[in-house]
Amino acid sequence: MASTAGDGGSVPPQTAKVEAASAPEPPPRGPDVMPHEECLSGIRAALNHPTVRFLRERMDQAGCPVWPLLIRAATCADSAGGYASNHGIKVCCNQMRFQDQINQVLIHELIHAYDDCVVKNIDWKNCGQHACSEIRANHLSGDCHYKRELLKGFMKIRGHEPECVKRRSLASVKKNPYCSEAAAKDAIEAVWDICYNDTRPFDRAP
Repeated sequence: MASTAGDGGSVPPQTAKVEAASAPEPPPRGPDVMPHEECLSGIRAALNHPTVRFLRERMDQAGCPVWPLLIRAATCADSAGGYASNHGIKVCCNQMRFQDQINQVLIHELIHAYDDCVVKNIDWKNCGQHACSEIRANHLSGDCHYKRELLKGFMKIRGHEPECVKRRSLASVKKNPYCSEAAAKDAIEAVWDICYNDTRPFDRAP
C-alpha cells in the first residue's frame, strides 16, 4: 500500500512505499507500554479474534490469503500500526498498552489489505483512493465506537461516529506525501457518501 492508514502514521520517503498507518494514540509512557514479548503474544492471540478471522477468510476467498508471517511487530514514532502493499501489516508494539488495541490495529489494517486486494492494487498516491480506504477502515473497524471515543476524551454522543471517521481519515490522508491537507479534505468530501456506505465484506457496519 502506498500511504498512511488510520488517524495518522509515519510516512516513508517518496522513493519508498506509501503506507497506510493506523491513527496515533496518546503516547504511552514507561510501564504503561506493553512488554515486547507480551505484544508478540497479543498479535498471535488477535489472529483468533472473530472479526480478524472473518476478514482473513474473506481475503482468502478473494484470492489474497493473509499469512501470519505478513503481520509483524514494529517500533514506530507516531502510529499504532500500518499496512503497505506487498509488505504486509505492522503492529507498533511500542504504542500498545492492552489487547484491545492490538485487535483494533489488525482489524483496521486488514480492511486496508482487503481494499487493496479487491480493487486490485489501489493507487495509494491517489488522494481519493486513499481517502476511501481510510473512511472504510475507520468506520468498519470500530475505531470510532463511542466508548473508545469517550476514553480518548471526545465527549460528544450524537453524531460522534461520522465526525470521528472524518477526523481520523483526514489525519491519515494528509500525511500522504502526495496529498496536501486541502487535497485530503477535498478527497474525503468527494468520496464520503460512496465509501462510508460501502460495508464490504460485512453485510452492514459492525
